[in-house]
Amino acid sequence: MKCIAQVDRTDSTLFHGDCVEVIAGLPDRSVDYSIFSPPFSSLYTYSNSPRDMGNSRTDSEFFEHFDHLVKELARVIKPGHCVSFHCMQLPTSKERDGYIGLKDFRGALIKAFQAHGFIYASEVTIWKDPVTAMQRTKALGLLHKTVRTNATMCRQGIADYLVTMRAPGDVEDKVAHGADIPVDEWQKLASPVWMDINPNDTLQFRSAREHDDERHICPLQLEVIRRGIRLWTAPGDVVLTPFLGIGSEAYCAVELGRKAVGVELKKSYFDQAVKNIDSLAAQHDLFGVA
Repeated sequence: MKCIAQVDRTDSTLFHGDCVEVIAGLPDRSVDYSIFSPPFSSLYTYSNSPRDMGNSRTDSEFFEHFDHLVKELARVIKPGHCVSFHCMQLPTSKERDGYIGLKDFRGALIKAFQAHGFIYASEVTIWKDPVTAMQRTKALGLLHKTVRTNATMCRQGIADYLVTMRAPGDVEDKVAHGADIPVDEWQKLASPVWMDINPNDTLQFRSAREHDDERHICPLQLEVIRRGIRLWTAPGDVVLTPFLGIGSEAYCAVELGRKAVGVELKKSYFDQAVKNIDSLAAQHDLFGVA
């Protein structure tokens, strides 16, 4: 396995390294489910590493690199099993793109997976407060003064999505929940829009910041991850996240009795992810949870 460091526990294996290189070392058909939030093309910079996909200069350069990951995911995901990714549509700017509008990043990600045989299986829209977004970004399209002066430049707030792709082939080990997911929970999971996600329901991340970080460290909400893992996996299944970050997906996988496998390129994020998984283990020990 090509990596900088590796932390093994009975319930998780975390790698510090390049996700494409690490996943290339995993056996075929060894992963039951993958869930992650990829870099949003070139919108944010997460590290100075040339291996960081977020350092791409253009969208085409990002997807050229991202394609290597999707190819490996197509190999390691079991037939008929799923990959879920969190994303949003990307705002454009006059300076960077030459126009003010949106780019269909969600659609481009779907096409990247379809190119390797994945089936576009499901998606859920995650509601986000446009007032909060306006206050944080001061985006022209969300300002009330734009409504008053040039309403053709207005737009709605940008939602989040959890898109799920299914690997081709017949599933050999079906995920059968029996009575574990009651009707009322299934009705919530089946909703096309999740209105009840708390944007602050995230893991601790402040100690993972470095002095030159951009302000974008925004871990995926834990309840989004829990719902994906709960629906598309069974206890004991292997859950992979190629963009471990501070460990949100791995944390939820372990919390729900799954085996987590995560890869992170940036050392400060990796170290924080290890701490977060350790804290979960400490909670289990404290309360005598097996």
